[in-house]
Amino acid sequence: MKKFYITTAIDYVNAEPHIGHAYEKILADVLARWHRLKEEDVFFLTGTDDNAQKNEEAAKKVNKDTKEFVDENAEKFKELCKILNISYNHFIRTTESKHKRIARDIFRSVYEKGDIYKSNYEGLYCTGCEEFKTEKELVDGKCPEHNQELKLIKEESYFFKLSKYRNKLIKLVESKDFILPKEKRNDILSRLKDDELKDLSVSRINKEWGIKTPIDEKHVIYVWFDALINYVSGVDYPEGEKFKQFWPADVHLIGKGINWFHSVIWPGMLMSAKIKTPKTILVHGYLTVNGKKIGKSLGNVVNPKFFVDKYGADQLRYYLIREIPFGQDGDVNEGILKIRINNELANELGNLVSRILTLAEKNFNGEIKKSVLDKKLIDRLNLKKIHDCMDKFELHNALSEIFRFISECNKHINEEKIWELKDKEQEKHLYTLLESLRIISILISPFIPETSRKLNKQLGIKNGLLDECRFGLIKSYKVKKEGILFNKIE
Repeated sequence: MKKFYITTAIDYVNAEPHIGHAYEKILADVLARWHRLKEEDVFFLTGTDDNAQKNEEAAKKVNKDTKEFVDENAEKFKELCKILNISYNHFIRTTESKHKRIARDIFRSVYEKGDIYKSNYEGLYCTGCEEFKTEKELVDGKCPEHNQELKLIKEESYFFKLSKYRNKLIKLVESKDFILPKEKRNDILSRLKDDELKDLSVSRINKEWGIKTPIDEKHVIYVWFDALINYVSGVDYPEGEKFKQFWPADVHLIGKGINWFHSVIWPGMLMSAKIKTPKTILVHGYLTVNGKKIGKSLGNVVNPKFFVDKYGADQLRYYLIREIPFGQDGDVNEGILKIRINNELANELGNLVSRILTLAEKNFNGEIKKSVLDKKLIDRLNLKKIHDCMDKFELHNALSEIFRFISECNKHINEEKIWELKDKEQEKHLYTLLESLRIISILISPFIPETSRKLNKQLGIKNGLLDECRFGLIKSYKVKKEGILFNKIE
């Protein structure tokens, strides 16, 4: 059986989750569910980055013990996954003893290879990014990501010989599918080729919060060196069955702001530790509010729970995937969310289901037997295009193509005036339309899983697999209409 291992970035828990966190988790969930429909062995990892200095600072601001503060916020990220229907296989936290042990083991392995050495560091440090910045990365002397002044830090540190792997990293980044979309690859490649790749400071001295290095108890492991290791500790590196089965990761799904860490630093660490590099770093854009990036430090956070409580999880999932072309930034707009719910979910999909089931119940007592298929309608479904879009990570285009077929089904009912047909002639059309609904239910299940479940219940069937997106599989239907799929928003 083919395997598929997908990860999200692990989230800082210095504040509650925002809509940007929701977006990344929904994207990953759609891909995980799609590959399960293909009958692949899927492992989907998400979780929280507990060891960051910014978590400790946030806890101090509210006079809380760091561990207590981190535990409370980590639960909020778990709750976000629950309300969004995120089908992860494991939720990792970097305060877990297993992760700490593996992070220390890999640090020691890199040190014993001669790739970690002690020196002094002086530079401008952004606590928000947990990263030292160069002057040319700043905008008006501030971090462009967090719009804040940087601290000048001078301290003893252990360094990882990242520069040693520059040529190997260039070769890796140049490979076709390592960083997608390709413009995100070009950003990294130009930086690798234009700049001298510097060694990386991988420890912080005299910090209470974090994982102690295995070589010097005065130092904790730099949070990014520790955090990236979650992708292997989450599958029980080095001897666990899951690691042998699922590594290397097929997709690391991340936001564009942390592309460098995943496309350069992480592969460099893996090369040093003699671990295979991941197959694809898949980079999505930022969500914005009124054109500005959403960020806790910027004070324009949108809580996804607000949208879920008001409109529903599937409605939010649908809007974010359909509205934002993958890889691009997208603006969160409640007005457009309402329009998409009304015009596409309620008018197109909801109305289609209602029309077909109403006719089946009214004229056939809900029982529709297998009949001659209507080829004209069948030919309007372009499965190949949907598969191609998913293979290219064009989730928005795949969803658009599914809804194009939904529109074609509605058009077919109108063109044939099915409500005017009698007996066998009407039953023939209804059978093809019910088969269309069954296939639509399979195709939408990665995107709007709760809607798919409700639809299957009304059709009296279990959810199928992609291989069952073929017409004529069901011998007879016994359908039962249960209310409307989507309420229109006034």
